Amino acid sequence: MRVLSVLVAIIVSAVLYLAVFERDRLLSFAGATDAPTKATETVETAEEAEPEAATDDTSRIVSVVALKSEARDIDSAVLLRGRTEAARQVDVRAETSGLIISEPLRKGTSVTEGDLMCEIDPGTRETVLKQAQTSLPEARARVTEAMARQAEAEINYNAATKLSEDGFASETRVASAKASIEAAMAGVEAAKSGVESAEVMIAAAQEDIERLNVKAPFAGLLETDTAELGTLMQPGALCATIIQLDPIKLVGFVPETEVVKVKTGALAGARLTSGREVQGQVTFLSRSADPQTRTFRVEIQVANSDLSIRDGQTAEILISSEGELAHLLPASALTLDDEGALGVRIVDQEVAGFTPISILRDTPEGVWVAGLREIEDVIVTGQEYVIDGVKVDVTYKDVAQ
Repeated sequence: MRVLSVLVAIIVSAVLYLAVFERDRLLSFAGATDAPTKATETVETAEEAEPEAATDDTSRIVSVVALKSEARDIDSAVLLRGRTEAARQVDVRAETSGLIISEPLRKGTSVTEGDLMCEIDPGTRETVLKQAQTSLPEARARVTEAMARQAEAEINYNAATKLSEDGFASETRVASAKASIEAAMAGVEAAKSGVESAEVMIAAAQEDIERLNVKAPFAGLLETDTAELGTLMQPGALCATIIQLDPIKLVGFVPETEVVKVKTGALAGARLTSGREVQGQVTFLSRSADPQTRTFRVEIQVANSDLSIRDGQTAEILISSEGELAHLLPASALTLDDEGALGVRIVDQEVAGFTPISILRDTPEGVWVAGLREIEDVIVTGQEYVIDGVKVDVTYKDVAQ
């Protein structure tokens, strides 16, 4: 029994050795009779594959559909996003102190230039004005009197001088007469100064009284209520805020890459968020870029007689600029090259090629692009199946309208 067990163990070990360590030789021995047949099939397959490999991408002809496109002159408009802005907005403030004695105007009220918005109690200002006006004639009378005294002193001086020359008056009398002239001249100057002081007081009082009526500086709408009745106003206190909406401004910011396309006076249009479309002209283009965004502020003036356009509405702005030659192509004709550049596949002497382009405008009819020759055969179907240098069989479709 022990001998039998030993023999079985040896046989099992040998089988395992062949199956694990000599597996390749075992399989090779088992398939030796089929090897010539398989080798023959391999050679035949390789021989059949050689003609196929000989045909590369540049020798085969691909059927494509092309569009014979001709460049046209289009407006190279600049598209911006912006907002509406009031033509003017001012905080109207008091210039003097006092209590408000007028009924307030409510926000939204329409005012014209010169309309009274806030009236301040005059207090003692009118009394001061009357006193100054009363003192002015008296001051002028004193001037007349002083000038008469000066004339009298000059006569006395002339007489004393002549008598002194003839020996009938002393030098003391002459000196006294001269002193009288100087005193009279000083009196005239003092009287004139009194007149000037009275006139200054009257002017200041009148100006202060005029400041009691705070008026609208221009026609517009009140954005806030005017100061309430009984409010104590101080110089600089707010009476009301007024805005002018006719005309209204459209404000946008042009990137530095397109600022050369915008000119003052150019026509511009805009579509508001409500869907309304408006037109106007460029009235301002900043010469200095915003330090944060590197963009340039542009303003467009638009008529708004019905005041339906409000301050601060979002707008999509389109500013016209000088024309540029471009092709109208279907968006599906655009493709990318191996480097990721955007362009189109063209046909040149029945050979496909790639030309990079730049998009000028996207419209429902197609895409306006620049960078092509004036007349170009553009592949619109099959461009994804060709590369540079591939021969193509071209079928032309109608020219884009």
